[in-house]
Amino acid sequence: METGVFSPSWKRTVMCGLISEGHVGTKITVNGWVRKRRDLGGITFIELWDKSGVIQVVFNPEVCPEPHERARGLRSEFVIAVTGSIRVRPDGTSNDDMATGKWELMVDDFILLSAAAPLPFEIGEVTDGVDENLRLSYRYLDLRRDKMQRNLRIRHEVARYTREFLSDRGFCEVETPILTKSTPEGARDYLVPSRVNPGTFFALPQSPQIFKQLLMISGTDRYFQIAKCFRDEDLRADRQPEFTQVDIEMSFLTEEDIYEMMESYMVGLFKERLEVELETPFKRISYKEAMDRFGSDKPDLRIPFEITDLKDVFCDGGFKPFEELLSKGGYVRGVVLPGGTSLSRRLIEEICERGKALGAPEMAYFQFKDGGVKGPLAKFLSDDKFRQLGTVAGASEGDVLFVMGHGDWNLVCSVLGQIRLEIARAHGHVRDSWEFLWVNEFPLFEWDEEDNRWVAVHHPFTMPMVEDLPFLDSDPGSVRARAYDLVLNGNEVGGGSIRIHDSSVQNKVFKCLAFSEEQAKERFGFLLDALGYGTPPHGGIALGFDRLAMLLTGSQSIREVMAFPKTAKAQSLMCGAPAGVDVKQLDDLFIKALPLPTKS
Repeated sequence: METGVFSPSWKRTVMCGLISEGHVGTKITVNGWVRKRRDLGGITFIELWDKSGVIQVVFNPEVCPEPHERARGLRSEFVIAVTGSIRVRPDGTSNDDMATGKWELMVDDFILLSAAAPLPFEIGEVTDGVDENLRLSYRYLDLRRDKMQRNLRIRHEVARYTREFLSDRGFCEVETPILTKSTPEGARDYLVPSRVNPGTFFALPQSPQIFKQLLMISGTDRYFQIAKCFRDEDLRADRQPEFTQVDIEMSFLTEEDIYEMMESYMVGLFKERLEVELETPFKRISYKEAMDRFGSDKPDLRIPFEITDLKDVFCDGGFKPFEELLSKGGYVRGVVLPGGTSLSRRLIEEICERGKALGAPEMAYFQFKDGGVKGPLAKFLSDDKFRQLGTVAGASEGDVLFVMGHGDWNLVCSVLGQIRLEIARAHGHVRDSWEFLWVNEFPLFEWDEEDNRWVAVHHPFTMPMVEDLPFLDSDPGSVRARAYDLVLNGNEVGGGSIRIHDSSVQNKVFKCLAFSEEQAKERFGFLLDALGYGTPPHGGIALGFDRLAMLLTGSQSIREVMAFPKTAKAQSLMCGAPAGVDVKQLDDLFIKALPLPTKS
């Protein structure tokens, strides 16, 4: 079949999915992709698709014999232009699953604009049987699916809403540099060699953090940017080496200003996109409380049970290992699975084994059944202790309580927190709701065993809580940060802090991080200099734009809302990146590639 010339006479007059009652009896032209072709009773039917939707196109040999003959050569994803008249479908043939299912286009003529090679997979809504790597290799085909087109449209609408919301509140959108200075503190930087300045490197920004602080010093007052960021992180299933965040910074503010504005933003966004009414103010808890109750700094509040402290039960409960652990300041805690006694003993023990895989030395369980308690440690409980255990743990008849003891609070919390998530998801204990939460008062520092020094939990520009400032000199581990994370259904969708605007405090923080004056000057000298020229109190937040779009579209991965994502190995299967380069390119940059180490 010959390819025709696309002239003005073949330009579409209406998009496929926008055909309506008002077009009945009129001549139109549509352009698009052949999605399906059927031959019934000598008549050829095709579904013609563009990003707006699908319309049924009818080639009747009695009306258009020559176009009908040519239409027999059409296959899936051929691109065509069609002219004809819209009519109401005959009785009994309408398709309620299509927005345009009441009408069809009776063809007068068409031209082929582009043929398509045999497809690597069928383009439809069901891709469960298609390997994701194959989809990513042919992403331009995968994006033709209605679901992916919908995801991209929603992503666009979220960006539009964001720009309008912030612009209406006096924010100015400012672009910050992509080529900047490497400040290795946190994730690895992506480095870019400079040809003009041999032996030196730019870094791609992990965030616009320092630049947005400099904008506050410049008097910009309210800044935002939908910013592309880059992190050379170790492989994780749902992380991307390049991602997008909504970056926000304000001057002369406190945490309350951020809370109020972001809650207003989310209320409007969820009402516009999902017609969901969110309740404000969002709940707030400290990092310590989040870990104590949920074993996570991004707790999922849709799960109706929490971690409980069992110290009062086991400090004199008769089980010597727990008594000794508690006497030394250790922890015994547990989490209840409602209705868990319906599980087989094997499944219950598998949950305990999962706890061991997560780091617990052992995990015990108690079954509350037949009016009593059963389990490996049940024989150590008196009747009074059994009743106390049920009361303290919030367990009742039919429940299973999983218990862990250890001297490391973080380990106990994190293991039971993960067990809480997994058993809730596996056994249907996650409510269908939208649960927002602010988590604040994070530790400012955490101890890095490998480097034998304190490191910043968020970044080194976060302001300590005022009452904790004296501890910068005496006890850095007890200093809390004026930092906050916005959590939705167990996902961190945003994080930020009030920044340090006093150079003396900033120098103390650098000292806690074991930076010498020379190191601090070398890495952040321009910021330290700027802080000395009149810096307003300021702070902000960055929203994970990809993750927010993922949640709003009901997707399971951020890759489903990114046009051209990388794999979990940070590769682009479609274009074959990263890839080697010519030796001359390396020579121009004064770089030599070393051979890969051989496996011994």
